[in-house]
Amino acid sequence: MLFEQLEIIDPILKALKEEGYEKPTPIQQKAIPIILKGTDLLGCAQTGTGKTAAFAIPILQLLSAKKEQEKGARKIRAIIITPTRELAIQIDESFASYGRNLPLKHAVIFGGVSQSSQVNQIRAGIDILVATPGRLIDLVSQGIIKLSHIELFVLDEADRMLDMGFIHDVQKILRIIPTERQSLFFSATMPPSIMQLASTILNNPEKVEVTPISSTAEKIQQEVYFCDAKLKRELLVHILENDKNDSILVFTRTKHGADKIVTYLSKKEIKAAAIHGNKSQNARQNALKNFKNKTIRVLIATDIAARGIDIDELAFVINYEIPNVPETYVHRIGRTGRAGASGKAISFCDIEERPFLKDIEKLISIKIPVVTEHPYPAQNLVPPVAEKPAKPNKKKKAAMAANKQQNSPNRKNNTSQAPKEERSNKKKWSWGGDRK
Repeated sequence: MLFEQLEIIDPILKALKEEGYEKPTPIQQKAIPIILKGTDLLGCAQTGTGKTAAFAIPILQLLSAKKEQEKGARKIRAIIITPTRELAIQIDESFASYGRNLPLKHAVIFGGVSQSSQVNQIRAGIDILVATPGRLIDLVSQGIIKLSHIELFVLDEADRMLDMGFIHDVQKILRIIPTERQSLFFSATMPPSIMQLASTILNNPEKVEVTPISSTAEKIQQEVYFCDAKLKRELLVHILENDKNDSILVFTRTKHGADKIVTYLSKKEIKAAAIHGNKSQNARQNALKNFKNKTIRVLIATDIAARGIDIDELAFVINYEIPNVPETYVHRIGRTGRAGASGKAISFCDIEERPFLKDIEKLISIKIPVVTEHPYPAQNLVPPVAEKPAKPNKKKKAAMAANKQQNSPNRKNNTSQAPKEERSNKKKWSWGGDRK
């Protein structure tokens, strides 16, 4: 199928051709016609499937077909809510690319930077706004942003939105925007909590699911190394020194852990940088830029920050720590093997992470191959199991019960044999005893 067959207007087709786009991806083939006819959409797609274009292209086309009836400054008619600054910037760049031949204006807002330049763009008038929840609510409360003219609402990366605790912010935004609107809901995973959230946003939606959440890309080579937690840094250096890949993305569970790995790699003269929520906006953008242009070889990222990373030629992903949510593993390794390319995903697994690995293998229905030949093997492969006490035989069990009954302090015969002083104390401190 070609983009022309999706009834996309010429200005957008020209922009897509200039970007080198020839054929729509599966999610674009399915989602674009649904959105163009004005229907709500529930989209489930793995990362790297072309999801942003799947909603950006039809939004541009729908808005360009409607002329502003009111005079004066442009009103915000479409809003895209996304969890991270990096992803917001990426989406805004996509609108700029696909809509370069249209008279529509767009802007992106996010926290961590001065609001002055963002406010100036909004006051000049825009049609499309890409925003992170916190900065959006802040500017709405200041009276700078008005959302009463919203026609199209997009909630992107909904699963990560919940993980980051943005559910209350999303609910505030939903109370502000008009109820009469077209809503688009995208998520890489669809657990029950996400389905429940979608049901409060969408009205008779059509569902698009191009890749089952339990699947991993066929061209991604997966491996697991069993290693004690204290030796993971050494194992990471060993792999980096023996692998010739130029760009390697390493996932950690915590921000502090990411910074510690960067410090350790620097001592080993391996160029690396960390990207996570505690970093300033400039630091995060510089790290991402240096990683893309290969100034640094290794990027250490938390799951939340990594949502904005879009590198087609990334061939290698390392799970320094196994995620405790199986779907997160699928999303992580989806950073490699994009656009039909091959990729490799390595996971370090310590003894405490074995249950997580088991859950992942159950979800993806694959037994991940174990690499046994490496210099830092785990000392224990199976967590210790507490020994159960042996069951006594019937005679011994009866004797134990009789002995327990004989020595029980609640037996009537024993009460009469209790010392006089003890009996008097019991009487004194009973409910009906001596109280002053």
